[in-house]
Amino acid sequence: MSRLLYRLGRAAAVRPWRFIVVWLVLVAAMAGLSGVAGGTLHDNYTMSGTGSQKATDLLEARFPALSGADARVVVHAKSGKVDPVKLTAAAGELRKLPHVSGVDPAELGKGGATALMTVRYSVPVTDLKPKETLDLLRSATRNLDAAGYQVEFGGQVPENVTAPGGVAEAIGIVAALVILLLAFGSVVAAGLPLAVALAGLGVGVSGITLVAAFTDVATTAPTLATMVGLGVGIDYALFVLTRHREGLAEGLDVPESVGRAIATAGLSVIFAGFTVLLALCGLVLSRIPVFMTMGFTTGLVVAATVLSAVTLLPAVLGLAGRRVLRRRDRAAGARISVHSPRVRRWAVHVGRHPWPWLLAAAVLMLTLAAPALGMRTWPSDASSEPTSNTVRKAYDLVAEGFGPGANGPLVVAVDLTRTDKVALPGLRDRLEATEGVASVAPPVASPRGDAAVIMVTPDYGPQDERVTGLVDRIRADVLPPDTEITGLTAAYVDLSRMLSDRLWPVIGVVVATSFVMLMIVFRSLLAPLKAAAMNLLSIGAAYGVLTAVFQWGWGAELLGLPHSVPVSSFILLLMFAVLFGVSMDYEVFLLSRVREEWLLHGDARGSVSTGLAATGRVISSAALIMVAVFLGFAADPGLVIKQMGVGLAVAVALDATVVRLVLVPATMSLLGRANWWLPGPLARVLPEIDLHGGSAPAPAAERRPEPSRA
Repeated sequence: MSRLLYRLGRAAAVRPWRFIVVWLVLVAAMAGLSGVAGGTLHDNYTMSGTGSQKATDLLEARFPALSGADARVVVHAKSGKVDPVKLTAAAGELRKLPHVSGVDPAELGKGGATALMTVRYSVPVTDLKPKETLDLLRSATRNLDAAGYQVEFGGQVPENVTAPGGVAEAIGIVAALVILLLAFGSVVAAGLPLAVALAGLGVGVSGITLVAAFTDVATTAPTLATMVGLGVGIDYALFVLTRHREGLAEGLDVPESVGRAIATAGLSVIFAGFTVLLALCGLVLSRIPVFMTMGFTTGLVVAATVLSAVTLLPAVLGLAGRRVLRRRDRAAGARISVHSPRVRRWAVHVGRHPWPWLLAAAVLMLTLAAPALGMRTWPSDASSEPTSNTVRKAYDLVAEGFGPGANGPLVVAVDLTRTDKVALPGLRDRLEATEGVASVAPPVASPRGDAAVIMVTPDYGPQDERVTGLVDRIRADVLPPDTEITGLTAAYVDLSRMLSDRLWPVIGVVVATSFVMLMIVFRSLLAPLKAAAMNLLSIGAAYGVLTAVFQWGWGAELLGLPHSVPVSSFILLLMFAVLFGVSMDYEVFLLSRVREEWLLHGDARGSVSTGLAATGRVISSAALIMVAVFLGFAADPGLVIKQMGVGLAVAVALDATVVRLVLVPATMSLLGRANWWLPGPLARVLPEIDLHGGSAPAPAAERRPEPSRA
């Protein structure tokens, strides 16, 4: 493969415009196809086998009026009571709106100062344009505004309104450009990784829209894919560019340098990207469609950025020539330093005193991870929004006027083909007598009389820790056979439990596949084992910081949150899959250089310091870019993306500093030649993969007894 990549890179450098034109056509074609044939994003939270899903399926089949989207109109009188006549008139206007199937009778809260009207739609929320629909709701209730009432909106439609995108991406791009300029001192060198990453990102995101035409794709999938794709895309291009600059520093001409860079760093990019894809594939084990689509759509973008790094980048490098160097370094014979003396000195120092540094770093990482022991995961809702948001105002008004549980009522679905209708009054009485229940509405039969629903209002809000116990008590002690409970709160309970149960299989599969991959690439047993352990340590520390920031509230207000919130249930799975793959990227690039030095000289300790010196500057720059991109997404209004941004930024920062600069040199110094030990039977069956493009001869150590078999 390295020979193939060498030919590809050299050909692209010699005839750059052919490759550039192909990419321009590809980007334009994908954008055009996505605009014409692209689908609509749709969140599919189907949780097969759970009680809430069974109840939801029953309601959708027998209560058509409950199968569409809904919106809540909350009307509050700042003094006195809400006028029922004005509510009736507003309900008439709401019924005239497109896709509205009905408006439930207005409910008056305590004292009559707050009223609640539920607007029901005949289509799911994904068939509506939430922002336009919210504007129509405001227009239909303008007479209530004119009468001096406070009108706020909640429910599915308003909660699906998203703020205009682009701010987070812009922050990441500007920060990346500044970092690249400081690192390379060349506008051309700084701009190339960005341009190449954006080309791959454009193709990948257009592909997501096309995929949405054939299957459900989560509404947050493009944002997550953009966050990851932008970070890894810039990093992949950066690693290849750095290797090319080294080739120019050695006196190679441009086509030869580009060819060797693609054969070496380009091959590492392919394996690094494949490792990310393996980690993302672990999300399939969640068996929840929304997570599965986040995994394969993010993987699609990562694959596109890998493709751009090994095909488009060599073309633009060939076109740029020696302009990727600083102006003073472009003259023939100029001495160009590609290694970092400071990093070398540091690595040598840590290698001479491994135990103190190893213990200090381990204590730091474990201390940061400690808060994760008390982490509570729970899906986010309107109460997590800023107090300026209408859905948060509606949430607070409902909690004040009707009780906190009114924001997350439980829906008991009764199949009357299996349960006698005469049992409904007794069921309602038992529900009312259950601890934690505030009120129970009378049963409502379906149009055909074959099902019934009973609305149960808890004493607690949807994010209260006690709701889990309430749902479990109702299921275990109150409900008869063939009767289930659903609604926002019950679905939250099932989702959190399902994600918690499936986290460990995902971790096991991702760690195991990544370990095998690295074992094949580096022909070592201990190096990939060490890499997996350190990645888990970084992820644990990131989980701990997330718990402290969001759940404990240490800095939540700085991130635009009004108060502390639980860590989103989505975060554990998503962050693990993404972060394990991204961290392995750095491991591949670092260990490939360390192993290259080991193969050349057979010096276990010296190869570590030389490898770190060669990659320290580029990995630090890549990590800074990744952190900047992820922190940019921490400004996203969506809580899941915000938490992902913070968690990934923290983990990458720790990975590039504590892990790469302390734990790696300390542990590799202690292990010595054992770093590259591989049992004889495995050495005979594993394939040979050369990440060095054939540039490194067999080491002295391997020409003696092969170190991997020693």
